[in-house]
Amino acid sequence: MAGDRRGWLACSLSGAVFAVCMAGTTLPTPLYPLYQEKFGFSELTVTIVYAVYAFAVIGVLLLAGNASDAVGRRVVLLWGLAFAALSAVCFLCATGLEWLYAGRLLSGLSAGLFTGAATAYVMELAPKGGASRATFVATAANMGGLGCGPLLAGVLAQYADWPLYLPFVVHLALVAGSAAVLLSLPETVPELRPLSAVRPQRPALPPQVRSVFAPAAIASFVGFALFGVFTSVSPAFLAESLDVDDHAVSGLVVALAFFSSTAGQLAVGRVGLGRSLPLGCAGLLAGLALLAGALRWDLMALVVLSALVGGAGQGLAFRGALSAVAEASPADRRAAVISTLFVVAYTGISVPVIGVGLLTGPIGLKSAGLVFIACMAVLVSVAGAYLLRRPVPAGT
Repeated sequence: MAGDRRGWLACSLSGAVFAVCMAGTTLPTPLYPLYQEKFGFSELTVTIVYAVYAFAVIGVLLLAGNASDAVGRRVVLLWGLAFAALSAVCFLCATGLEWLYAGRLLSGLSAGLFTGAATAYVMELAPKGGASRATFVATAANMGGLGCGPLLAGVLAQYADWPLYLPFVVHLALVAGSAAVLLSLPETVPELRPLSAVRPQRPALPPQVRSVFAPAAIASFVGFALFGVFTSVSPAFLAESLDVDDHAVSGLVVALAFFSSTAGQLAVGRVGLGRSLPLGCAGLLAGLALLAGALRWDLMALVVLSALVGGAGQGLAFRGALSAVAEASPADRRAAVISTLFVVAYTGISVPVIGVGLLTGPIGLKSAGLVFIACMAVLVSVAGAYLLRRPVPAGT
């Protein structure tokens, strides 16, 4: 029993470190209108700044997604925290748009190192027999951290001084504390190899993973695409169409989507892995419909409902996808396979965001959002039909 308690404590602490890192990646979300006012750039530039982060994540996942399988989880996560700290410094020093690009690039490097390694680390620190609970800790830390970022920045920007500086000072302090926690935790990779053993990886999957990877990847792409557009353009929509200039409200709306994702992940244990993916797609489709209504009729209530329903759908789909892929992966390639899943997910969070940004200029933010919703609705409908015909085995 004492060993189990120590295992769950270590699992929880590693999850907290994961959450701190991911919070830094969404910290600037409610601050973009302030940066637009300060530096005078367009909505397209906002989406490109946002997408730079996603492309950096994809690059790291492809080049070093399997690094922690070789050199160890802790050293990779410490490098991730270092990049997170450097990202915060860039935002603190920002005197022009180039600093924002640099900050988002470094934030993407941090998230890229963390996603596969931290997920595997949390699961490996848990006691034997606790795989399902550990998967929830990992995914909740990921999405919960993403939700805490805009909430923290929005509240500080609205109610404290130095709105473009204080959030990043606070995050630097949290990163320092996380590094101390990480140094106190054990390494879980039994045989460490030198850095020279790490090779860039092509997206490739062991044979035993392939049957579950396709539906998991489809659901992950759609869910992250919804989050990508929601987090990058919703502050501008709230300000332009609903006259909501309160940064705390803007941050809270974005945070609700991520917190609802965590609730959706928790529900996977009740609905079962086999049903969570198609139900998640249904939730995503409902969230897209509500977002379309919000854009069409300028209703704040529908924005909030979209965040809640779409977020819950994303959580169901994402935890189901991650559980299926992680459990089907061989232990010595688990981080690499998880990283491949995140490559698909972060493609979803980047490419549609840029598309919306490109369309905003010629047709406006509302119309661009509706085009995105139509495309994602078609994709999620196809994904849901595919999953109903070829469901992920419940015992995976």
